[in-house]
Amino acid sequence: MFGANLDVLLMAACTANTHVVWRVFHNSITLIVLSSEEGASDFALGRLLDNTFSAMVLILGLEELVNVRNIERLKKDLRACYKLIDSFLASLERSGDLTQCVECVPVPHGAALQECLEAFVAAAESRFGCLVAGGRLALATEPWWQLAPQELLLLSWLVGLLPPHTARDYPIYLPHGSPTVPHRLLTCQLLPGLEACLICGPTHLTPSPLCPQLVPRFWKPLLEPLQACVSPQPHGLPHGTTLPPGVLWGARGEPREEGSQTHLGPLPTLTPPCLAAPPQEPFQAGFPHHARHCYVVSATHKAYAIHTPQHQLFLLLAPHVPTFALRPLATRALQRLTGDTTC
Repeated sequence: MFGANLDVLLMAACTANTHVVWRVFHNSITLIVLSSEEGASDFALGRLLDNTFSAMVLILGLEELVNVRNIERLKKDLRACYKLIDSFLASLERSGDLTQCVECVPVPHGAALQECLEAFVAAAESRFGCLVAGGRLALATEPWWQLAPQELLLLSWLVGLLPPHTARDYPIYLPHGSPTVPHRLLTCQLLPGLEACLICGPTHLTPSPLCPQLVPRFWKPLLEPLQACVSPQPHGLPHGTTLPPGVLWGARGEPREEGSQTHLGPLPTLTPPCLAAPPQEPFQAGFPHHARHCYVVSATHKAYAIHTPQHQLFLLLAPHVPTFALRPLATRALQRLTGDTTC
């Protein structure tokens, strides 16, 4: 929403006993979110506004938003963002919009698929490539992992929300990496629900048909492993992995060479973890010390976090779990997820 009549709207919202959060972006756009839900936090609503603005930048570009020349045309163009923005409000079994983590799925035969992906991306004269299964990241090249966490999230959700198509050539702006210069998001459907995605620069000369032309050559020999990508294990857990009783939700991060990879579980249904990549915010930001373990107890749940040089674990647990048992339970959960008994 643009800044006009802001005072009137806020006054009406306060009169209706509604929780209001608003933010101004680039001194040009004021976005407002109203919530009547009890317990709505400024953090969650503020994160919703940040994601909404970034979604608008992803589709339209920053220049179009901050230097408005035709308000009616902008309103019309914003319709292309609605489906992505609506996904932040829907009751989905995903929590990446809140955590800024891109949800991922573990895949069998990952080494063979990764090797094929690297070759496929190189043949398309790109560096940025990934496989997206049902809106979740299955595999990606290292440059793709180096995109900003919010970009990883938005791109995966965008691909998952676009209507099914054999191939696409979709203009995008990277909200953090390139908000004013458009890039091309090329996608090819390998199987229903499974897309191979590439990002090409604005001056890239590769014609759009190249991507589908390369698909049979690289991916046809790996049909069975690809089919396993669209039939993931429940909640994204690796095959045979179970968690201790009482764990409702969790996230696990492992530092990579140039980033990290994390297991996350969806908050709405309180199920066990699935894979995701974490934000780059320092764990200890805002704290004068470096905590290794910490927990929070409330009437509805208990939360526990572990931070080590190798891993990060965040768990949401049932309220009946004894507080004295939180540390051993969290440690055991991390060991089962990582296979590292020294955690």
